[in-house]
Amino acid sequence: MANPILVTGAAGRVGGVGRAVTELLLKQGKPVRAMVRNEDERAHALRDMGAEVVVGDLLDLDSMHRVIAGCETMYFGMSVSDTYLAATVNTAAVAKHHGVKAFINMSQMTVSQMSITETTTSPQQKLHWLAEQALNWSGLPVVHVRPTVLLEGFFLILTSDSVRESNQIRLPFGDGKTSPIAVEDVARVLATLLADPQPHIGKIYHLTGPQSENMQFYAQEYSKALGRTVTFQDIPVEQWRDTLLEMHLPAHLVSHLTTMADLHRSGRYDRMTEDVSRLTGQGPLSMREFVRRNATTFTASARTA
Repeated sequence: MANPILVTGAAGRVGGVGRAVTELLLKQGKPVRAMVRNEDERAHALRDMGAEVVVGDLLDLDSMHRVIAGCETMYFGMSVSDTYLAATVNTAAVAKHHGVKAFINMSQMTVSQMSITETTTSPQQKLHWLAEQALNWSGLPVVHVRPTVLLEGFFLILTSDSVRESNQIRLPFGDGKTSPIAVEDVARVLATLLADPQPHIGKIYHLTGPQSENMQFYAQEYSKALGRTVTFQDIPVEQWRDTLLEMHLPAHLVSHLTTMADLHRSGRYDRMTEDVSRLTGQGPLSMREFVRRNATTFTASARTA
């Protein structure tokens, strides 16, 4: 496969961004090398789609040479992890060695409000900020993509149980506004950049959904999408932290999620841009349409039938 586009995290579970990007590029007829951690059913599915599947570890130099060699354009994305910075630098070093001509980096919007003197209490957000600094210092031809909170994260994974069981969105967001974006919209932007990266080198793109509203508004959108009354129930951040820990989530991830909740409460996710429409020619998915598409996940009868 001549000069395939490398997609890391192609079998990842956090939102499925890498998989969605792989599918979009393959549909465009682009050759794709999909990096996975394990040879499993997800790897087989990627191969069936037409991707060249390579097993690798972002923290392992030898495997990253095999993954990157022959690729001129690559997407770097990694789930929340305390090894995020080490993985970024390891990948960047190998990418520079092999002369990668476009390095599309998945970051997050909070980084735009951070600096050498301003940070947050989330260790993950600090790692994202440091990773961007390291990539900029590396001299690699980088494009940073900074989405806001993903619909699939907080709103599908973390609200489906309470909506299904009690018609409540239970989140510690207070009155803060937020502009969540769907994975498919992030993936469309990434696929656009990967297909023709050179005009975008050195740029930063901030991705939001089509509106920034508080949770009372979004509860009405849930109600309209599901055909029943859904309300928003604000909960204390510390109570939510305890719930996440009871779910046996890693402490690093829990710290990140609770910081995001605090930042929502303080209005830090009240952000809007037109970058999705500008780059892809299509506006982002609304909350109402997202909930409608995932109605079975939010509906009790679908789970008990």
